[in-house]
Amino acid sequence: MWARTSGLPAVGSVAAGGLVALSMPPWGWWPLALVGLVALERLIVDQPLWARAWRGFGFGAGWLLPSTFWMADFTLPGYLAVGAVFSVLYGLVGAACPPGRSRWLALPSLFVLAGAIRWRWPFGGVPLATLPMSQIDTPWATTVRVLGPLLLVGVVASIAMVLAAALDRRWQAALALVVAVLGFWGWALFAPRGTAVGTVDVAVVQGGGPQRTRAANTEPGVVFERHLEASGLVQQPVDLVVWPEDVVDVPGLFVSSEERVRLGELARALNATLVVGVVEDTSDTEAANFAAVFTPDGSLVDRYDKVRLVPFGEYVPLRSLIEPLAPDYLPARDMRPGGAPAVLDTPVGPLGISISWEIFFEDRARDAIGNGGEVLLNPTNGASYWLTIVQTQQIASSRLRALETGRWVVQSAPTGFSAFVDPDGNVYQRTGVSERKVIQAQIELRTGRTLATRIGPWPMIALAAAALLAAWVARQRTPAPP
Repeated sequence: MWARTSGLPAVGSVAAGGLVALSMPPWGWWPLALVGLVALERLIVDQPLWARAWRGFGFGAGWLLPSTFWMADFTLPGYLAVGAVFSVLYGLVGAACPPGRSRWLALPSLFVLAGAIRWRWPFGGVPLATLPMSQIDTPWATTVRVLGPLLLVGVVASIAMVLAAALDRRWQAALALVVAVLGFWGWALFAPRGTAVGTVDVAVVQGGGPQRTRAANTEPGVVFERHLEASGLVQQPVDLVVWPEDVVDVPGLFVSSEERVRLGELARALNATLVVGVVEDTSDTEAANFAAVFTPDGSLVDRYDKVRLVPFGEYVPLRSLIEPLAPDYLPARDMRPGGAPAVLDTPVGPLGISISWEIFFEDRARDAIGNGGEVLLNPTNGASYWLTIVQTQQIASSRLRALETGRWVVQSAPTGFSAFVDPDGNVYQRTGVSERKVIQAQIELRTGRTLATRIGPWPMIALAAAALLAAWVARQRTPAPP
């Protein structure tokens, strides 16, 4: 076959990864993910271990470096280090893939296992530029309701292997993979999706302002005032008003601040429940990032402290070793992680919440819904970032969480993108970058749990591990031709 004799150079593996990168938001050409995965399969077929490893590494670099390019604006060394670490992971995928026909079973399993690692390690995981994000507009995106986003990884990789097997005219293998994909897809069509139990009128406030607005170069009061002014655009009556993450930044404790008083007055003026993102300094070395709830009478009644924090953005792992090398852009204080369930008790009902970075992690949404959340809020702050790579990937993640949980997702950002996402993953009223805008909608309150929120990722991880073992057993019984 062509792939067995051409000896494509390293640039071919980088190009294959680049095709996957272009399937990611903000580009979003999802069929290219299939093409890139087939190209990787063609590159490693019947190759020796080190060739498979190097080509897997090149594939990872071609995929991850373009789709995380925004990191270079914060730290070029960190950007290159993250790209190298995860490229090594996909080098291991190539090395661990058996070179014979059983690769068609092994590669989907290896991508699932690589995703399970990358989304959890190091420092809690970096689930950016993931395969599920690239497939959110496909018919098979609904499979996340069954076994979560790792199943969607397996499905897209399996579809690519159907194409690869067809290229080799191995129709029996292609048919077996098609049956497996259709089985999971059909299961998702009939799987539980939750039930509507009421409605709530919601307003999302986006204060506007320039991108790349960061705490180091912006007066805290400026962002706060923008959102107070924008809240004057809210059309009453409204039940719930949502502000973005950390647009209220106080030098001491929030409970004794002027900002708390003014927000209570705003809640009374709107006659609505108000959810606001706050950062407070709790000591000389620690801070807290939380969502605060005000009732329509202006009382402060609940808060949720962010549990999953951004490494090197909200806290510094190994600070004593890292800080001397990068003192200018690291946070002066470490955020203190919360430990409470991801639910806010409010007059409009229990609201699940995943603050900003947490929306990329399916376990945080699972915690929110498992503890009774009837809507999922995502107050976020995309103002710090260059370009729109992070913001578009976050919208894709909100869509995945909506599908997985069977809930409406309300995303609120200071400079974009804010949006409503329904339980089928459809996006409504997405704002533009930097504009001042209030979006409003009547959305459903929903109860009930999907299979994905009930069982979590471990069944899919176990299934992938078993399939990989089966692929290697098949390889040993049927050695690849020389």
